[in-house]
Amino acid sequence: MRTVERFQTFEEFWPFYVREHSNKLNRTLHVIGTTGAIGCLAAAAITRRPLFLLAAPIVGYGFAWFGHFVVQKNKPATFTYPLWSLRVISRCGQ
Repeated sequence: MRTVERFQTFEEFWPFYVREHSNKLNRTLHVIGTTGAIGCLAAAAITRRPLFLLAAPIVGYGFAWFGHFVVQKNKPATFTYPLWSLRVISRCGQ
């Protein structure tokens, strides 16, 4: 059984996160999923159809999880470290 690393700081977490996303196709699938999810949110706002809101996380996570499980062959960091992973998202625009 694999021991789960416990990170005390974001700086400790960051190298782990980068390793978990080292495959270029996995990162590309993340971008596709994120773009698709944003597109679903925009479509929901424009068309006022709530079905697009339901589709957003399915599209976003679907591509990302495929990238992890099939391409990178690992478990998404958000499963074990949801708060640290959210902090990664908040850093993306910086």
